[in-house]
Amino acid sequence: MPRQCRELGVQVNFAPVADVNINPKNPVINTRSFGESPFNVANKVVAYSKGLEDGGVLSVSKHFPGHGDTDVDSHKALPVLPFTRARLDSIELYPFRKAIRAGLGGMMVGHLEVPTIEPQKGLPSSLSRKVVSGLLVNDLGFQGLVFTDALAMKGVSGNESICLQALKAGNDLLLVPRRIKEEVEAVLAAVKKGELTEKEIEAKCRKVLKYKYALGLEKKPHVQLSGLGTRINTPKTRDLMRRLNLAAITVLDNRDEVLPLDPSIGEVAVLNVGEAQEIRPFLKELSQYTRPVEFHLGKNLPEADGNRLRNALAKYKRILVCVTEHRLTPYQNFFAKFAPDVPVVYQFFIPGKQVLQIKQGDAAAEAVILAHSSNEEVQRQVARIVYGSACSEGRLSASIGSRFAAGAGVTLTPQSAPRFVPEEHGMNSRLLAEIDKIAEEGIREGAYPGCQVVVLKDGREMYNKAFGTHVWNEAGSKALPVKKTDVYDIASLTKTTATLLAVMKLYDGGRLNLTDRVSDYLPFLQDTDKKNITVRELLMHESGLPSTLLFYQEAIDEESYTGTLFKARPDARHSARIGRQTWANPKFRFRQGLMSKVQTPEYTMQVSDSLWLNRSFKQEYLQKIVDTPLRDKRYRYSCVGFILLQQLVEARTGMSMDEYLAKEFYTPMGLERTGYLPLRFLKKEDIVPSSTDPFLRKTTLQGFVHDESAAFQGGVSGNAGLFSTAGEVAKVYQMLLNGGELDGKRYLSKETCRVFTTTVSRISRRGLGFDKPDRRNPQKSPCAESAPASVYGHTGFTGTCAWTDPKNGLVYVFLSNRTYPDVWNNKLMRLDIRTRIQEAVYKAMLGGKK
Repeated sequence: MPRQCRELGVQVNFAPVADVNINPKNPVINTRSFGESPFNVANKVVAYSKGLEDGGVLSVSKHFPGHGDTDVDSHKALPVLPFTRARLDSIELYPFRKAIRAGLGGMMVGHLEVPTIEPQKGLPSSLSRKVVSGLLVNDLGFQGLVFTDALAMKGVSGNESICLQALKAGNDLLLVPRRIKEEVEAVLAAVKKGELTEKEIEAKCRKVLKYKYALGLEKKPHVQLSGLGTRINTPKTRDLMRRLNLAAITVLDNRDEVLPLDPSIGEVAVLNVGEAQEIRPFLKELSQYTRPVEFHLGKNLPEADGNRLRNALAKYKRILVCVTEHRLTPYQNFFAKFAPDVPVVYQFFIPGKQVLQIKQGDAAAEAVILAHSSNEEVQRQVARIVYGSACSEGRLSASIGSRFAAGAGVTLTPQSAPRFVPEEHGMNSRLLAEIDKIAEEGIREGAYPGCQVVVLKDGREMYNKAFGTHVWNEAGSKALPVKKTDVYDIASLTKTTATLLAVMKLYDGGRLNLTDRVSDYLPFLQDTDKKNITVRELLMHESGLPSTLLFYQEAIDEESYTGTLFKARPDARHSARIGRQTWANPKFRFRQGLMSKVQTPEYTMQVSDSLWLNRSFKQEYLQKIVDTPLRDKRYRYSCVGFILLQQLVEARTGMSMDEYLAKEFYTPMGLERTGYLPLRFLKKEDIVPSSTDPFLRKTTLQGFVHDESAAFQGGVSGNAGLFSTAGEVAKVYQMLLNGGELDGKRYLSKETCRVFTTTVSRISRRGLGFDKPDRRNPQKSPCAESAPASVYGHTGFTGTCAWTDPKNGLVYVFLSNRTYPDVWNNKLMRLDIRTRIQEAVYKAMLGGKK
């Protein structure tokens, strides 16, 4: 949050709310408060404020001396706190006192009448010297900046010379006064009369300046508008929001242990109380466990229609009531007579205080889930909780009427996974289990430390397992086990899981054609031998470009080492093994001005934990592409071609490719663990190391792309650089298999998906970006022998693959780090692990259907 504030040029945040919300009728504080326990509120106020101030943003706790136990909104009138000093000390003042003792910098005084402290009737606390100077500064010892609440609010606006009164009361900064000119004149007149001294005004100014210097504001901060939205809404930010939303889900009641539901009970009725399309994510996720039958409850339903609906619902063994409508009065008549003889689960995708608007408690058994929000990911999580594949540990921070007290919440732990019986989709469970043996063989034989395997059939998850560890176990240490949520460097799978998606989106929108010359979009190619290369030629690897270019050599100072950089045999100089028969000289230096050990505005492209490349290097690697002679236009697999496709995408969209993909695909698809530069949004321990680099970066690569070409572009490249899980890669390929749609959202047109997934080269096995089975030379085919010709997908150097079979409705993904620690380890290929697992999938299809 402080990082976001500073990106926006904000140095003071009027938060947190330190009010203890113990009045359920409070019209203005309610969910803005951390709760109704003074201790809970105090702890969170201090933590929140310290987080802001540690990040260079002043926190301002509000609304002193406490707005929580009021039933009047101070925006509209003056609330009264008719409490004794002892009561104020124990509840209202407690969080503020804790904030002051923690040394926090700002305090906002609210517009509240507090007779115990200020006997003058009708005088707001913000204008009271007894409250501001007496209670806040002298009694509680606050030495920071004192702000008024907005002086345009009705709770204070009836007073004369508001600004003068506020300054005399002891406030330092006055927010949003009306009639500014008149207020300033009144203050100046008071100074002339001696009612307010120049010394007092100067002290307040110096106090403000002191805090400005403390916040680094001796110079006016510059707000960089370009890319601001992306810097604010980062993957890490979205992940935090997602985790907070999911953690807030609270099971308020679980009478007779209705939850989790047993999928074997069959169909369930889902009563939708709200707009017809509002619960689509919930229904979609629910279909992973059972067949939901949706009923829609209309507003003010006639009695006869209500009876028919209640009778229809009574035919089901379980009823799920989903509430997304905030105003529930039109539905109350229906629920007044709703007393089914079967268990009912209420899901409230709305704020907690609305829960009491619907009568509950008359069902045979019942559960109540408060989700707080109808956010898509929240809806999916609630469905998982209902069927026991996700946990719920949420607790109420404030009471909901007399039924649900603060702290209420039932803990549910996962009981099952969203899996299907493979036999229901034409697959044999016993034969599918053969995958385990092959995956474990790869670990046993040293092909890779660990891997993930996912198989989808007809959009359903048939198989999803993780094997092994992040790295090889060594004596005296135990490596982290691979989890299904861990991310891998997927290497050249980036080409089809990232770059190709972006190209397809541009094609879909009519922003490029396959026959377009790439130089029409990239002017630096126009006067070169590459001016006539087309988009189609790049996608099919028929452009004449080389397979790869060693961009990093442009960054190495040729005068810094003796002899050659590489040799086929090791010697005293060439000690870093980087290939099966290649050793490199690690005792080189990078060119002056190209590499830094710290990040600066010039050195922005991070290539390892402690190396940043000068952003100017981008022009050098593009120039290397320009200067490299074009060869004959036959099939030659080329990473360079996909680097040019990345440049094309960025030129057409005006965005970096990682930003564009996140905006158009990954974020709306709910792919929280897919993206470039994963250390921006994941913990390091959630990322599987890809290799050890003894030559260029001299470190283990964990969260930094292994591919050197991608690394020396700052980690975002068209040929490599994407990180993901097998489960999320499978979602991308399922979207393509669905003709561009996933979970009810369309990302690409069916026609675009058809063109890109069915077109095949006339001179190679390649498609438009996709790899395909090799029918001409089966020994060199990247796919299993049983894979039909319609299969499309790709493989990756680090030991990855993803294949989609439209004929059989299959998606198969395998991710590993076969390159750890040594990139020349080829046991994965020698053992044929990837294609053998794919063959096992086909054998598991009942009846041998292919």
